[in-house]
Amino acid sequence: MAILTVSNLGKSYGAVDIFDGLSFNIPHQARIGLVGPNGVGKTTLMRVLVGEEKPSEGLLQVTKGLRIGYLPQNARLESQHTLWDECLTVFSDLIERQQALRTMETEMGQSQETDLIQTYGRLQDEFERLGGYLYETKIRQTLAGLSFKTEDLNRPLQQLSGGQRTRALLARLLLEAPDLLLLDEPTNHLDIAAVEWLESYLKDWTGAVLIVSHDRYFLDQVTDRIWEMTPQLETYRGNYSAYLQQREERYARRLAEYESQQEFIQKEEEYIRRNIAGQNTRQAQGRRRRLERMVNEAKITPPPTLRRQMRLQLEPVGRSGNLVLKTSDLEIGYADEGQPLFRAPDLLLERKECAAIIGPNGAGKTTFLKTILAQIPPFSGQVELGASLEIGYFAQAHEDLDPEKTLMAEIEAAAPGKRMGEIRDYLAKFLFSGEDVFKTVNLLSGGERGRLALAILGLRGANLLLLDEPTNHLDLPSQEVLQAMLADFNGTILLVSHDRFLIDALATQIWNVNAGEKKLEVYQGSYSEYKLYQQTQTEQQETLKQPAKTQTDTAKNTTSNQGLSKNERQRLEMKMKELETKIIQLEEDLKNLALKLQNPPGDGKLVQQLGLDYQQTQDQLGEIMEQWEELAVKLEG
Repeated sequence: MAILTVSNLGKSYGAVDIFDGLSFNIPHQARIGLVGPNGVGKTTLMRVLVGEEKPSEGLLQVTKGLRIGYLPQNARLESQHTLWDECLTVFSDLIERQQALRTMETEMGQSQETDLIQTYGRLQDEFERLGGYLYETKIRQTLAGLSFKTEDLNRPLQQLSGGQRTRALLARLLLEAPDLLLLDEPTNHLDIAAVEWLESYLKDWTGAVLIVSHDRYFLDQVTDRIWEMTPQLETYRGNYSAYLQQREERYARRLAEYESQQEFIQKEEEYIRRNIAGQNTRQAQGRRRRLERMVNEAKITPPPTLRRQMRLQLEPVGRSGNLVLKTSDLEIGYADEGQPLFRAPDLLLERKECAAIIGPNGAGKTTFLKTILAQIPPFSGQVELGASLEIGYFAQAHEDLDPEKTLMAEIEAAAPGKRMGEIRDYLAKFLFSGEDVFKTVNLLSGGERGRLALAILGLRGANLLLLDEPTNHLDLPSQEVLQAMLADFNGTILLVSHDRFLIDALATQIWNVNAGEKKLEVYQGSYSEYKLYQQTQTEQQETLKQPAKTQTDTAKNTTSNQGLSKNERQRLEMKMKELETKIIQLEEDLKNLALKLQNPPGDGKLVQQLGLDYQQTQDQLGEIMEQWEELAVKLEG
């Protein structure tokens, strides 16, 4: 059943049409990814659907009572509340019910009225059914999933960064659980762990979701249909990978149909031209009428070619040696900081391999690249580069670009022999045309800077590429072009990226910076294989965890690299076991108290005491859970 239906929807600003003639519906529990080049109107369409802008034409219908939640691309939650109090506003109705129950408990302690007791039982059962005893747990789980720390909960929202306030708005939207969720670039301010949590959350989402995103892996994991805005709307079944395949097949089929009809038209026109004045005049005239009718009524238009795309080729100037990179006893960091960011095992990278470096922001991935480039010395250990290497470096912040230079001047500096016409032609391959080529770098957007940096990289003739977040700010078509180019690159790649789709397509090794343990973990294989390996390891650890709780010598079977002595570990583990026993008992007590409150006794004072016991038990359980979590953090370092 459709919860939102659109017919012939159009939006224009003055004489400029953003889109027109859009017709579609969003079914209940739909998982839709909305893709298309930057500037095609995706965000405008979202704003029209949510009612922030009015359509210029067409009809938009929603089911009665439909609740829509919207996360704008650059949203920041503005509020005077703390993060925790802002999330509590979502459950104001439950909090009022909870306060009403407390009031009734007090009244029942002073009265024995049967009606009051029965009313309390009914309201308490309804409160529990609505999740009244779970909403605080749900808030904690959601905020933790979106990478908020415990110390963030009581901070005023105004003290949080812009990215944190965007995440706070997303958290509130998820807690509100609207019927339709519109998300415009929801992964922009999330690390990989938070993105993976959101993927899992949305898979179990009971409502419908419409997502605009440049994160192709995220779309692969979450969506079951793709809408491509061209600015018309092309619909595809399946996730992003299925869309790519269907798009190519659809284009090839339409091109074949168009070319077949064009061939037929040419043959008919040739026949008419040869016979219109000869013996077969009548047949030629009949064919001409049929041809004119077909052209007017059934002529196939050529399929829209893929929009003007960035064109990039990377040709190494020469072949490097088989050994490209080798390290020994390497530690990454700055000497004046006193300790390394992380240590690496002895690494080996060979020609035509691609190693993807992943890990949280601030873990030292960019520092690692700069160490390999010899821009900063190793904290300790050695880096050895192979023979015949020509290195090309793509910096995440594009700091190698001169903000005062024009695009023409930047290309001329990278390729001194090129003439002005050749430079303009070359920049056109990267979607810079007309007067754009005379812009200075400081006037460029993030995506434009990225394209210019790639243009310069293409002139280097490198056979070893060090790429730091190369897909940042690129739209999906440009990401696809870059990925295809890198897949065909006849050299070696060292890639720092959060783009899991790109990593999965290219990487032969995964180098994960484990920030908690300050070490680099190496996995030989693709990203999908690495994630499967991680899942298997987690399942094995969970399997071993239960019997480990009954052993008294757990510390003997655990590698101790956390700085705790054997006696300290044993003491903490014994304390955790005691807390786990209390948690099990308190959970059982809560369950029994809830059953009694659902069928309250006739004595009002006894009902009041049951309510107080329930609240005290719940508070005690929360305190012990926090103690258990603190001990677990200490044991894990």
